[in-house]
Amino acid sequence: QVQLVESGGGLVQAGGSLRLSCAASGRTFSSYVMGWFRQAPGKEREFVAAINWSGGNTYLADSVKGLFTISRDNAKKTVYLQMNSLKPEDTAVYYCAARRGTYRTEDPREYNYWGQGTQVTVSS
Repeated sequence: QVQLVESGGGLVQAGGSLRLSCAASGRTFSSYVMGWFRQAPGKEREFVAAINWSGGNTYLADSVKGLFTISRDNAKKTVYLQMNSLKPEDTAVYYCAARRGTYRTEDPREYNYWGQGTQVTVSS
């Protein structure tokens, strides 16, 4: 099993940047695909980005390509989401998740482990 704890959320003005972190516990972190999802009030949970076990392959939602970057440090058991040029529509609770298997899936039901989420609010 793996436990996930997100951090780094907060309030930022439009055009600003934030870096989210997700710290994992467990000895097999490097064997998991890691993903980031977000959920705005009244909306379904939405895929943002995923990264394979080695960090050599990433997959991003079209809406954040060129703006967000996902990376991981297996030695630190941490995955990151660098978010640049933030917009008010990026406001949501951001969740970190883990799964085994392919990294190229956007379905949150394919992920087995979830963090508690961190709030990101972008003001206009």
